[in-house]
Amino acid sequence: MSQSHQISPRDRDIISSPIDQILSIEKSQRMAEFFSFLGDANRLRILSVLAQKELCVSNLATSLDMSESAVSHQLRNLRAMRLVSYRKQGRNVFYRLHDNHIFHLYQAVAEHLDEPD
Repeated sequence: MSQSHQISPRDRDIISSPIDQILSIEKSQRMAEFFSFLGDANRLRILSVLAQKELCVSNLATSLDMSESAVSHQLRNLRAMRLVSYRKQGRNVFYRLHDNHIFHLYQAVAEHLDEPD
């Protein structure tokens, strides 16, 4: 017995969607690495503080109850991933979120997690 399978209109739209809307292998790999990188609680805590205001390493360390060397290490990693940037003012270096994309990403995830089930 053979059964004919009919494709629903919804499935037809998915099958015929333009190929440029599908995430490339290269970009999907880069995104996976990015999200994997964010899987560190200390990095997320640093981002949470910097989402509110820019701070220097010593103030970040105090706010987060972390050592300055640990904060500096995480900030180097965050800079390498273009999540934070900095400016120098005299002898102090102030860190902030790199741009609004990072702020909105942080904010969207935080709001999503705060939503009731």
